[in-house]
Amino acid sequence: MTVVLDACAMIAYLRGEPGWDTVAGMLADPDTQTYAHAVNLCEVYYDTLRVHGLRDPARSTAEDAIRDLERVGVVTRSDMDGTFWRNVGVLKATYRVSIADAFAIALTARLGATLVSSDHHELDRLDAAGVCPLLFIR
Repeated sequence: MTVVLDACAMIAYLRGEPGWDTVAGMLADPDTQTYAHAVNLCEVYYDTLRVHGLRDPARSTAEDAIRDLERVGVVTRSDMDGTFWRNVGVLKATYRVSIADAFAIALTARLGATLVSSDHHELDRLDAAGVCPLLFIR
């Protein structure tokens, strides 16, 4: 199985929030390939800084969060070719999702993967429309 984690799924995993165990199970499964777009990792980094502040220890916490995700096998993708970013723009305009979610959805489509999220607010309508396979962790 190939999955793409959005920021909500990664944050739930890192903080032990509801659904973290679902993400942990995927990360522990040797048959599951786990990816995240760099834009979604930026969201995790930013959110960690927002919660902990910009002091040096907080920056260390944010760096540790990204390293922890890499250590458990989350592969960073930085796709940004013309076809990809145009697809992101179409997704954003069509479904009025956040730009970061549009990146996650576009990467999911590119990889033929399943998007893993907890963000029903943004993604329920895309799930109903069959835009990409979705797995909600809560």
